[in-house]
Amino acid sequence: MPPSSASTSAADTKPAGASGGVQSLERAFDLLERMADAGGEVGLSELSASSGLPLPTIHRLMRTLVACGYVRQQPNRRYALGPRLIRLGESASRLLGTWARPFLARLVEETGETANMALLDGDEIVYVAQVPSRHAVRMFTEVGRRVLPHSTGVGKALLAGHPPEEVRALLGRTGMPAATEKTITDPDTFLDALAEVRRLGYAVDDNEQEIGVRCFAVPVPDSPTPAAISISGPTGRVTEESTEKIVPVLQDVAAQLSVALANQTPA
Repeated sequence: MPPSSASTSAADTKPAGASGGVQSLERAFDLLERMADAGGEVGLSELSASSGLPLPTIHRLMRTLVACGYVRQQPNRRYALGPRLIRLGESASRLLGTWARPFLARLVEETGETANMALLDGDEIVYVAQVPSRHAVRMFTEVGRRVLPHSTGVGKALLAGHPPEEVRALLGRTGMPAATEKTITDPDTFLDALAEVRRLGYAVDDNEQEIGVRCFAVPVPDSPTPAAISISGPTGRVTEESTEKIVPVLQDVAAQLSVALANQTPA
C-alpha cells in the first residue's frame, strides 16, 4: 500500500463491538460497497444519507481511501471507485473460479455439457470459470470474457434478484443490442422474462447469445458477490425436454457451492 499522510481519528479505530473488527475498516469497506451499489460514483451527502454516518467521519475515511488509491475524487468533487480495486477484484475473481471448478466438473459429469460460472460486474457479465464438455462439438467461452446480461442465461439468473427499477436503469445504460435475432431487446419483455425466472427458479438463454446454443442457469444462493452457474450446449442436445434432468442438478450444485463459499469466509 502506498504511504499516506491521511489519518483516522482514535474513535474510528476502536474495536467494532461484537464483531471483533476495527470500526474504521468496517466503515471503509461499507462505503466502498455502497459506492459500487450506486454505480461507482457518489457524493459525500449521498453516502451520509445511505450509511447514517456523519459527514466528518465519511470525509476522513474517503480521504484515506483516496490516498491509498482505492477511491479517486472527480473534478466535480464527487468520489469514484479507484483503479487499485481492479487488481483486487481480478485476483478475487480468479480465486473464486478456482474454488468453483470442482463443482462445475460435477455439472459436466452429470449433464455432459460445458459448465460455466459468471459474476455480475457493473453492467456486464464476466465469466470466471469453465469446465468444458467432453463432446467433440461443445460450447467454449473464454474465462474473462465480458458480455451484456440481457442476452445470457447467467445474466437473467443474476438480474432476476434485482428490483425492476435497477434493471431498467442498467438496460438503459447498455442499450440492449441484439446478439442474435432471438435476443430480447425490449425492457418490458425482459422484465417479464425475469418474472418467469423467479417463478421457475432458473433462467434460459434460447439462441439469444448465439444461434444453435441453449443454456440453463441458476444463481448461487448467498454468494459473497452475485454469481450464477450454467450449462450450455447445442440445441440438439440441450433440449426443452432435458430441463427436468438438468435444472435440478444445477440447483443442487449451486446450493453446494454456496455452502463451500460460505466456509471460505470467516464468520
